[in-house]
Amino acid sequence: MPTPGPGELLVRVHAVGLNPPDWYAREGMPGVPEALKPPVSMPLVPGTDVSGVVAAVGPDVDDHLLGSEVFGLLNFPVTLQAGAYAEYAVARVGDVAPKPAQLAHAHAAALPMSLLTAWQFLVELGHGHPSPFQAAPHVPKPLGPGTTVLVNGAAGGVGHLAVQVAKSCGARVIAVASGRHEAFLRALGADQFIDYTVQSPEDVVRDVDVVLDCVGGPTSRRFLPTLARGGHLYPVYFGEFDDEENARLGVTVTSTQVRSSGAQLAEVARLVEDGRLRVAIDSSFALADARAAHERAAGGHLQGKIVLRVAPGEDAAA
Repeated sequence: MPTPGPGELLVRVHAVGLNPPDWYAREGMPGVPEALKPPVSMPLVPGTDVSGVVAAVGPDVDDHLLGSEVFGLLNFPVTLQAGAYAEYAVARVGDVAPKPAQLAHAHAAALPMSLLTAWQFLVELGHGHPSPFQAAPHVPKPLGPGTTVLVNGAAGGVGHLAVQVAKSCGARVIAVASGRHEAFLRALGADQFIDYTVQSPEDVVRDVDVVLDCVGGPTSRRFLPTLARGGHLYPVYFGEFDDEENARLGVTVTSTQVRSSGAQLAEVARLVEDGRLRVAIDSSFALADARAAHERAAGGHLQGKIVLRVAPGEDAAA
């Protein structure tokens, strides 16, 4: 049983959301430069996204929080071993927010990292920490009526929330995913859908204001032709770009690293509470079946998030 210290809470975990850093940590973060790897010690208990109930508080924390339902992204990216795959986890007070009352714990646990990623890339960075991927700061382009956002990988955990965040800002949204996700994404508000198995978005789209590439990596630069002059490309997993080419095209390419923020979660939760944002569950597994959950993640082509059910009776029906 972990013990909360100053500024911390002990959360009785009801559900855990799976995220790529969980399996990166499990695999030893292959391909990540040593300088960018956070410290890891064994035994490692992965997991950073939780929803649960406050069971105890640290010595300097107001005990009125006892018994309250909270959700959050725990201590990321400071550590990849926040210990969420467990019945109890310690959380910094500033990392959690009140759980939206209408959400089951399983759905709330699916939100923190993915929702904060979409929000910090598209709307408000909310912190001054430099990106480990580049020297240039990430400054989101203001969105609103008259702007167009293309989301690549739109059916996944970050993507399906980014579609809704962009729509909540008034933007026109183009969703890129495989054809089986079209009805799902149009129901979330996508104005245009591109099945990448049939046509390449860079061949048919032009004059986009923002591209959020939730796949990212070495192939992300293929989206440069889709941008209008003054446009922005945000690869979630940063690849290699040519600053001279970007300048010639008149575009900006920046990335960032998502960070824990209970304050931002509380702010964005209002979109959930007023019905403008919903979270989709791809699949759910009992905590004891975390291995199977990781195997499902490795299979790719997710529609929403994978969650682990921890508390007895927790339901994760989509």
